Amino acid sequence: MMSCRDFARAATLVLGLFGAADGALAWTLDSWNPPFSYDSPKAVLEYAPVDRAVRPWRLCASYPHLKDSYWLSVNYGMVEEAKRLGVALRVVEAGGYPNLERQRGQIEACVNEGADALIVGTVSYDGLTDLVERLATHLPVVAAVNDIDNRGIAAKSGVSWVDMGHAIGAYFAAMHPKGSTPVRVAWFPGPRGAGWVGFVERGFQAAMAESSAEIVVTKWGDTGTEIQLLLIEEALEEHPDIDFIIGSAVTAEAAVGVLQARGLTGRIGVLADYFTHAVYRGIKRGKIIAAPTDSAVIQGRLAVDQAVRLLQGDLTVPHAGPRITIMDAATIDGFDPGSSLAPAWFSPTFVVEPPPD
Repeated sequence: MMSCRDFARAATLVLGLFGAADGALAWTLDSWNPPFSYDSPKAVLEYAPVDRAVRPWRLCASYPHLKDSYWLSVNYGMVEEAKRLGVALRVVEAGGYPNLERQRGQIEACVNEGADALIVGTVSYDGLTDLVERLATHLPVVAAVNDIDNRGIAAKSGVSWVDMGHAIGAYFAAMHPKGSTPVRVAWFPGPRGAGWVGFVERGFQAAMAESSAEIVVTKWGDTGTEIQLLLIEEALEEHPDIDFIIGSAVTAEAAVGVLQARGLTGRIGVLADYFTHAVYRGIKRGKIIAAPTDSAVIQGRLAVDQAVRLLQGDLTVPHAGPRITIMDAATIDGFDPGSSLAPAWFSPTFVVEPPPD
């Protein structure tokens, strides 16, 4: 039987190509029209960001957390774009997906300090709807990364998480198509109720239906390392004969360590449904088979650009996001990580002030 690594080299499914490098004057994006629904028709465009803001606008950005390097990369994109455009940025983070009330309170406080626009990566698909609708009466709201109820938002920077789930599921189905030798999978979707998890689940399950996999256990939980470690340990105790672990980037990172400690590296394969620094290293080292990248850095940059365009009255593309690309052993060496990953020197940044006049 062909190994997972060899098959990855032979059967890569590239579901999208990202054309622009980090910081370039144009980004190759998908856009949806009518906007705000990922079920709308999709088109590819070359998107030119604003050269410079006409004034030092004050932006507030709210994240679910900064516990993993995915949101650190979003943070880097926003910080760098705010600096490039000459606007102020204040960042708050809720500390995790269970913390809806904390995020609501942080948004209220941040906006009340004088924000001109709000960028929100929500912890809940509809848990902020009433707040967003109220705030939208006096400032523009941009949805970033995580999907959200459309009421009150003026722009959206993101990708279809249905497509993200489908991308890794389709990759796996190509490795183990329906009718081939059955394999046993442990699936770790993420936290119930988060604005992206249900969509990933939908796309993943649809694609996996074309595979020979039996999903023998599903473990839901917050994307913190400690929680994912516990869930992986539970799954291995309950089902020691699993062949693959598939889940969030944090799941994949934690799984690499657990499998190494248990002497299971090489027997149990690992795949992730999004892309982080640890996943990048894992693919480079042959510890993780594959993951889709949605270019988190560019999503952060785009959200800031959309907020500034809304304030300046020249937003023409209200809903766009980077193209999804599968990364594996066959593609990782030629990959420029600058559009997806914050550089090693970057640390979480909560305040950007524009330069003095």
